[in-house]
Formats: sequence, C-alpha cells, structure tokens
Amino acid sequence: MQKTHETTDFQEKKFPLVLVLDGVSGPANVGSLFRLADAFNVEKIIFCGTELHLKSNRLKRTARSTVKNVIFEEHDNSEVVCRNLQESGYSIMALEIAAESVPLEEEKYDTYNKIALVLGNENSGITSNILTMADKLLHINMFGKNSSMNVTHAAGIALFEITKSLHPVR
Repeated sequence: MQKTHETTDFQEKKFPLVLVLDGVSGPANVGSLFRLADAFNVEKIIFCGTELHLKSNRLKRTARSTVKNVIFEEHDNSEVVCRNLQESGYSIMALEIAAESVPLEEEKYDTYNKIALVLGNENSGITSNILTMADKLLHINMFGKNSSMNVTHAAGIALFEITKSLHPVR
C-alpha cells in the first residue's frame, strides 16, 4: 500500500544549504526546484536575475503547494548574493562542467559548515563571474554523448549527494 504524507516515517532534517538560482526562469523548472527544496529541506532558494511568476499555472502544477513551505528571496544580482553568502560563512559551490570542476560524488561535504549551491540558466549556465568567485566547481559525471542535463534533474542529483554527508542543523 502506498504511503501518504501523514504515514511516512521520514526523519525531518534541516540542512545548512541554500540554492542560488542564477537566471533560472522556466516556470516548470522553478516549480520543480521548489519541490526539491522542500523535499531536501534546504534553508531557502534565492532567485537571481529573473522575475518570479508565482501565479503561473505551470509553476503551480509542478510546485504542488511547496511554495508555501519553502523560504525564498528574489535579487537582481547573483554576484552580490554570492559575495554576501560568502561573508556569512557559506561555501559557494557552482554546479557546472568546467576545466577545474570535480565530480559531485568525490567532494567531502561533511567538511563544510554551510553551502550555497549555485545552479545556472537553462541555456547559458552559470555566469562567468560566479564561476570565478566560487569556492568549488562541481559536475555530474555523465556517460552518454550529452554534457548537460535539465537544471532540476541536476539539482536533484546534487542535493541527494550533498545531503548524504552534510551535517543537518536539526
């Protein structure tokens, strides 16, 4: 028999983890990222460089009311946001395939106190200024011919990998 929200026995954990969305704009992606943020109980989502359209039917369908559960902010400039997070003790981790990126599963997340995971625009990725200032560049190993995947799928994989060893705050 399938369990419901009320009958699951998951232990609630809160992670010292913030999602920084650098230009993510698709309503279905935004809605799915709200669901992921709720599922992994991150501190908040920070939307940068795009205007949120919370009344979008597509966003509402994919978010499935998690917009009510997840703290979120909107800012114009992702670079300013990341600098402020660094000053507040967050390590900036950008999820982007680059010459110096390391495989997601090889990083030791239990050595970090707080993490800001930056995810990039659906077409152009993470801005170069953020890649330059990031404390760590991460990538997902892929085994086919493509070198990218949907931002929400990448976020789900990253959040799963990070929360396996990041120490929860409660």
